[in-house]
Amino acid sequence: MPSSTNTTGISTYTPSPDRYETMPYRRSGRSGLKLPAISLGFWHNFGDFSSYDTMKQLCFTAFDHGITHFDLANNYGPEPGSAERNAGKILHDYFGAHRDELVISTKAGFDMWPGPYGDHGSRKYLLASLDQSLTRLGLDYVDIFYHHCPDPDTPLEETMGALAQAVTSGKALYVGLSNYDGQRLEAATAILDELHVPFIIAQNRYNILDRTVEHNGLLDAVSRLGKGLITYSPLDQGLLTDRYLDGIPADSRVARDGRFLTEADVARTHDAIVALNTIAAARGQSLADMALAWLLRKSEVTSVLVGASRPQQLLDSLGALNGPDFTDDELAAIDRIAGDGR
Repeated sequence: MPSSTNTTGISTYTPSPDRYETMPYRRSGRSGLKLPAISLGFWHNFGDFSSYDTMKQLCFTAFDHGITHFDLANNYGPEPGSAERNAGKILHDYFGAHRDELVISTKAGFDMWPGPYGDHGSRKYLLASLDQSLTRLGLDYVDIFYHHCPDPDTPLEETMGALAQAVTSGKALYVGLSNYDGQRLEAATAILDELHVPFIIAQNRYNILDRTVEHNGLLDAVSRLGKGLITYSPLDQGLLTDRYLDGIPADSRVARDGRFLTEADVARTHDAIVALNTIAAARGQSLADMALAWLLRKSEVTSVLVGASRPQQLLDSLGALNGPDFTDDELAAIDRIAGDGR
């Protein structure tokens, strides 16, 4: 990995000169911003329980292969705030000369600090959270600032006004909305358009097994309104890999931490996973590569967010960029196996 320590004892990093040669970049909706087809998410593996050396190697591996987008949120960890703090140290130590080659995004919406002002969608919370995020990241601005989740108890005009203030203050270049459905995203777009705010992207959960965005109007809305879509959990917390084909490994996430994926989830989807793996094998792909490619074939999808606990997992994800096109029969078979999604 191209990192070293110079004679002054300061760490340096020299990225690969070929980093832009193989990664495709896609325009986020009708905006001028392009994102890599694969982006790096900082959700699970950049908290205080992770190795700093592993975290920095993940960032080096990503950037060396054209992954220019690092996605965070105020509450990512564990503990909340620690992913931004660790990312900020990595950016300061190694990426100072490359800030303008990176897209850094963060979010606010979920619970972050005690009391009535530490979550949801109020102007007070969102703008205070953005200031805290910038401090932890050591940045003057983020490229994209998201409202992380809808808040039905705060007027949409107030939440969108806070996003507008984030841009006019110079603390965010663009804004995004995460976990909104189509109807609420359309209403938010009308407000943001009136305020001349560069709202360019939605971030939602979407994968072969979870088709919620196809049913709640979100996929149609981003297409109609000219917004990008970046998808999280593209591998459904690891279900759409070969990890659970033969049961639950002792070192798996299910065995160690059942908060986001349970034994019941594995049992419920096992037959579908085995069938999907058969299709992937016939295509000459791993199940994970096929799952990512299935999303990237869609014109609405700007980028897919992947997480990784070690650099090789990130390299494996890049295989999704080189697979064959899907045939109509393959797509129909995938739909039959997955059903309508959750």
